[in-house]
Amino acid sequence: MRKDIKIVFMGTPEFARESFKGLYEAGFNIVGCFTNPDKPSGRGMKLKASAVKEYALEKEIPVYQPKKLRNNEEVLETLKELKPDIIAVVAYGKILPKEIIDLPKYGCINVHGSLLPKYRGPAPMQWSIINGDKVTGITTMFMDVGMDTGDMLLKEELVIEDSYNLEDVHDRLASIGARLLVETIDGVVDGTIKRIVQPEEGTYAPMITRETTKIDFKKNARDIYNFVRGLSPFPGTYMEMENGNKFKVFDVDYVVDSEIDKTVEPGDILLMSKDSLYIRCTDGYIIIKTIQPENSKRMDIKSFMAGNALKISMLDKFI
Repeated sequence: MRKDIKIVFMGTPEFARESFKGLYEAGFNIVGCFTNPDKPSGRGMKLKASAVKEYALEKEIPVYQPKKLRNNEEVLETLKELKPDIIAVVAYGKILPKEIIDLPKYGCINVHGSLLPKYRGPAPMQWSIINGDKVTGITTMFMDVGMDTGDMLLKEELVIEDSYNLEDVHDRLASIGARLLVETIDGVVDGTIKRIVQPEEGTYAPMITRETTKIDFKKNARDIYNFVRGLSPFPGTYMEMENGNKFKVFDVDYVVDSEIDKTVEPGDILLMSKDSLYIRCTDGYIIIKTIQPENSKRMDIKSFMAGNALKISMLDKFI
């Protein structure tokens, strides 16, 4: 019976909340929830609880928010008192030390947003879109001390449609992950799932930083399109002008044009009108659709050009 399986859940963002919700609604006995400490958010910088904490409080599940897990005797003692059969980990944001991994009867099970061993690391969904992959998916696995290197359990693929951005992929994978986690725990408990050892070789999906979100117009049109949708709506990409002005960009289209004017260089404005902004790239041009000037709100390009056209001229260049 699922209610006899004691689970400690560890997770933080909305992606993890879906798996947490899936376990709760499936009838597992969730004895505790570990999530990251509340963080300042918004203009007032008020402390905001994680999506996982909010759900735990709603369901009256005990919440623990340690700043660290490693070398933390209090955390270890708490887990020993909770006596979980399984620790389920989904986008927690902390690395589990060996003494915690070895503690539960059935082990620690992780939901990862890629088809391992591809895209180990913190940003698998983003990089799968940025790199133009046609397929991604979810892998559930037993955790070990490595970075997403544990034995794999279940996988399910998701086709990345050309129109999908990060939000589309995130929401679909979150739903798949929640369902697959329930199936995985059922299979681990009744012994029907086969463990598959990961090969040592794999690819890594590094964390997205501010420095990695700048659009490079020296790249080709398709790569820029993938880059923008892979980081939209959060954190978004940005483009920078020679004069230092920056604009966040959340939605673009592109055209590959072999007959484009070769005297116009990548980063140059190819067309600017009351409702259009086309910027030259290596093999064509990028059509800006949704933009956000510094210290302003996000808007469609027509609204932007109506009120901000003076900030950009045909003589400007994006670098």
